[in-house]
Amino acid sequence: MCSKDVTVQNQVGLHSRPATFFIQKANEFKSSIWVEKDDHRVNAKSLLGVLSLGIVGGTTIRITADGSDEILAVDSLVHLVDSGFAD
Repeated sequence: MCSKDVTVQNQVGLHSRPATFFIQKANEFKSSIWVEKDDHRVNAKSLLGVLSLGIVGGTTIRITADGSDEILAVDSLVHLVDSGFAD
């Protein structure tokens, strides 16, 4: 299992458009992937789950993956968040 914390850089956070990019990236991997904010943990491959966290700019989230490509999955998603969803 691999986890990393990342702070959401874009001001609007993970609203529908960046959340869609995030989910599309998460679905490229075989691993199970979760996003955590405070004490809430959701499936990173679920749009409704990610949106339900209400992630706004400046929020620190934890991305966790478990599976054959877990390190690549976490690193790719952290990079996407760090870039402000520019990828």
